[in-house]
Amino acid sequence: MAINIAEEESPEVQMAPLIDCVFLLLIFFLVATTMKKIERELPIELPDSAAAIEVQQPEGILSIGIDRQGGFYINAEPVGYELLHATLREAAQSNPEQRIRIDGDRLAPFESIVHILDLCEFEGLKNVAIHSGPDRTGQ
Repeated sequence: MAINIAEEESPEVQMAPLIDCVFLLLIFFLVATTMKKIERELPIELPDSAAAIEVQQPEGILSIGIDRQGGFYINAEPVGYELLHATLREAAQSNPEQRIRIDGDRLAPFESIVHILDLCEFEGLKNVAIHSGPDRTGQ
């Protein structure tokens, strides 16, 4: 069976699907780049430290935030005490060398920070760090 292709029709590149693909890629990259900024939006003002240095944070670190009222956040998501304890238990069971970073607000109750340190010790997590900001006083 022979197919008759008219010579008057030349093949054309359809622009509408190409434009759709470009817009989808643009949206993907916009969403992907804003995902990294979530931690900066926590309602936490880190305490100043003259010895603080800025280092590149490794992947796989478990970040625990404490706001001024003593509320807990795990990787920028608000959690309660039970979920915090369950998450630390899970992390200890899957990887005893799991890195934990505590981001405590400068006015957070010290009791909340000690509570997290106690939970980490109880679950056997030894790789715990406290995050501080650069010294803004200039002294």
